Amino acid sequence: MIQGIGVDLCSISRMEKAVESAHFSHRVFSPEEIQYACRKARPARHFAGCFAAREAFSKASGISMYSLAFGGGMWIERTGSAPIVRCSQTVLDLLPHKGTERIHLSLSHDGDYAVAMVVLVVRLQQTL
Repeated sequence: MIQGIGVDLCSISRMEKAVESAHFSHRVFSPEEIQYACRKARPARHFAGCFAAREAFSKASGISMYSLAFGGGMWIERTGSAPIVRCSQTVLDLLPHKGTERIHLSLSHDGDYAVAMVVLVVRLQQTL
């Protein structure tokens, strides 16, 4: 059963200015996200995607953006097949349904925007 859906759009040019501040970058993004983005030709595109993913997750889960972005509670892990959402135990404990089974994430960027969509899925509880 779908617990929540969230979507967010982030301006890449705005993120480009924001990540000029090392303080901002290290406060918001995980070391792995920073390394991944900085290996790319246009790092701001990837930072914007990660930021949009946090906003989308916040909207889908109802967890504050502060807990996700500034508390190190959520980050994006890049795998060979697709990016995935990773959460600290603190954030997992804040989820409204403790049985959250899957966090689906889709990221894309085009022109000056990055977009992220998050879908939270919970197990259905069988009643007898």
